[in-house]
Amino acid sequence: MSAGSVLAEGVHDAGDAAPRPVAAGVDPRWQAAGRLALPTSELREVARMLRRQVVQLVRRHGQGYVQQGLGAAELFASLYFHEAAIDPADPRWSRRDRCILSTAHNSALFHAALALRGMIPEADLAGYVVDGSVLEINVSERLGPVVEGTFGSLGQGVSAAAGMALASRISGVDYRVNVILGDGELEEGQVWEAAMFAGSQKLGNLCVILDLNWMQVEGHTDQVLKLSPIADKWRAFGWQAVEVDGHDLDALVAAFGLARANRAQPTILIATTVPGKGVRALEGVISHNAKLPADLADAALAELEASHA
Repeated sequence: MSAGSVLAEGVHDAGDAAPRPVAAGVDPRWQAAGRLALPTSELREVARMLRRQVVQLVRRHGQGYVQQGLGAAELFASLYFHEAAIDPADPRWSRRDRCILSTAHNSALFHAALALRGMIPEADLAGYVVDGSVLEINVSERLGPVVEGTFGSLGQGVSAAAGMALASRISGVDYRVNVILGDGELEEGQVWEAAMFAGSQKLGNLCVILDLNWMQVEGHTDQVLKLSPIADKWRAFGWQAVEVDGHDLDALVAAFGLARANRAQPTILIATTVPGKGVRALEGVISHNAKLPADLADAALAELEASHA
């Protein structure tokens, strides 16, 4: 698909649904319906903009899930702006690709991606984690149909995703199901029950994107439980496992292509990421819920702006 085309496989007629206003300075194609399949040159700019918004959202309160947000920017850029077929004007479209955030606390990045994709008004970001706001610190269905499910209790997302993938087969409504999973969630037994089920059912329309940043509340994941060998474990459950640099957009796009091409197996993309990626002072710093004082936030924003020059 060419970079200039905004409609792709699975696109429907949105009828009289009114499109959301395009945010100032944003390419209107980024908020169009369908599978965008943006080229990696544009995905890099999307990832940079997402990082800036993560810093801005967390800056207001001086603390939050900034490390995960910065680290997973390419994962969200490639999923929402290349891979997934969705319609911002019709979040209930039956043939939409389902996108599940199992790591529900990575909310600054999630809300930033929804706004940039046109799925929520950009102005709503001002209410992020304000008391009474639907933009909570843990993403929930209070936000409306743009959220496929509430997964504040970690380890639940793959189970729901497997059910949705099976529902597609039973109903005959063709769509894909993508779920972003945190590496710490691999310590939950429910994840492996879901993996065994999906592999047994050969749910080829299911794709898990594992954000492998080796970080959880207690510190490095190996300080809690040894996760490796991750790929071998998933393959033993009947999955196609693809190991990828989570900051290499060309590799991520290719990996999603492998997932789409394999209709006989579910796929897990094991994407290694660096917490705090894109901000030198934060890169590699393991801090699950990080302090972000104003001076550090301002320096981070300046650095991200300079990277665009």
